[in-house]
Amino acid sequence: MLKVKKSLYELLKGGFLIDESSFKNWRMMFFIVALLLIMISSAHSTDKKVIEISKLNKQKRELRAEYIDTQTTLMRMKMESSIRQKAKKMGLQPSKNPPKRIKIINNE
Repeated sequence: MLKVKKSLYELLKGGFLIDESSFKNWRMMFFIVALLLIMISSAHSTDKKVIEISKLNKQKRELRAEYIDTQTTLMRMKMESSIRQKAKKMGLQPSKNPPKRIKIINNE
C-alpha cells in the first residue's frame, strides 16, 4: 500500500517529466496530444457535415413537396374542362363544324 501511495505521489508531482529519461516521456506526450487534437478536429468536422446533410435533406423534402404541388396545379390547368371554362369566359366556343384538311399540290 505504501508503494502505491508513493508511486501515485510521484505521478501527481510530475517526477517522470523532470528526471533524466524524461525526453522519451515528453516525445510520447506530444505525440499523444497531437493525436488527440487530430481526433477532436475530425469529430468537429464530422459534426458539421452531419448538420449540413440534415439541412440539405430538409430542403430536398421541401422542394419535392413544392414540385408535386406545382405539378398537380399544372395538371388541373391542362384539363380540357378547365380550358373550356376559361375559353367560355372569353366568349370562345367549340366549333360546330369539324376542321377540314387542306392539300397543297406542288407541280414543279
